[in-house]
Amino acid sequence: MSRVRLAVAGAGLIGRRHAALVSASAECELVGIADPESGAREFAEAAGVPAYVELADLLDTVHPDGVIVASPNRFHVRHGLQCVKAGVPVLVEKPIADTVAEAEILVEAAEGSGVPLLVGHHRRHSPILATARTLVERGVLGRLVAVMGSAVFCKPDTYFDEAPWRREPGGGPILINLIHEIDNLRALCGDIVSVQATASNEVRGFAVEDTVAITLRFASGALGTFLLSDTAAAARSWEQTSREDAGYPSYADEDCYVLAGTEGSLSIPSMRLRVFTGERSWWKPLRTSTVEVPNADPLARQLAHFHAVVRGLEQPIVDGRQGLETLRVTQAIAEAADSGQLVAT
Repeated sequence: MSRVRLAVAGAGLIGRRHAALVSASAECELVGIADPESGAREFAEAAGVPAYVELADLLDTVHPDGVIVASPNRFHVRHGLQCVKAGVPVLVEKPIADTVAEAEILVEAAEGSGVPLLVGHHRRHSPILATARTLVERGVLGRLVAVMGSAVFCKPDTYFDEAPWRREPGGGPILINLIHEIDNLRALCGDIVSVQATASNEVRGFAVEDTVAITLRFASGALGTFLLSDTAAAARSWEQTSREDAGYPSYADEDCYVLAGTEGSLSIPSMRLRVFTGERSWWKPLRTSTVEVPNADPLARQLAHFHAVVRGLEQPIVDGRQGLETLRVTQAIAEAADSGQLVAT
């Protein structure tokens, strides 16, 4: 069977990672790059594929089997709609859109035309997340009661110097980083029905938050707390604990999530499981074990899944509706932080 011919829209950091994975795949072939920036042409030439300023021109000329949209967030809907119009399956990087209203336009267009739309919440393809979700679904923890999560880390000053828009509303950790965490928690614990949040910018003094404390109510009745900060000298984040991206230092003694149920609790990503073996009481010991998890690159697994979606062998694990709901909750948290009110999702 011939390889699936894939193009990439956007030659930034994540777009180049996607392109490298496609080029290295035995089942896929990179056939083009679309990006108006000056460095994109040199990148495409080095990859041995044609470069286009506009994705529409690439679609008309190359006719790929699928497209990975890794352009800046504001172009996600525009590029996604171009793929849908061309009848080409599309993987759109997260967030699916800048706003819920724009996301709804893309989702409805894809559903109406029957074109597969996969949203790039790549952690859904993490073996860690998949194993934890299986434990929850099997009832190993009993009924889920409480969820504690964190993404506390420190972005260097250069992060803001290189892109000054990150100092302004919309450039903070809620919309840039938290959307990953919300998708993880939705995958593990189910839908989130309401949120509250308190935000602070006291450390950096920018016009955007640097630290946020969040409370969550899940449809199951479970409650959650989440602490987010991009200015903390701490390592309780997915990147610094999961060891899935070698670009980050990792700390094996840290966890970023704890799921607690009526029968047991699970720390993630160390996968330390503690369960009652008899009477449920804090006077009784919990049996402790570590759940084994295979090591794999979630981005590579996502590409393999997209290959199967393009072939018509699988339905998207994170379809447009899933990406839309994750965006809806994330924006609700931003609204709650601004208003100080409980916000239903």
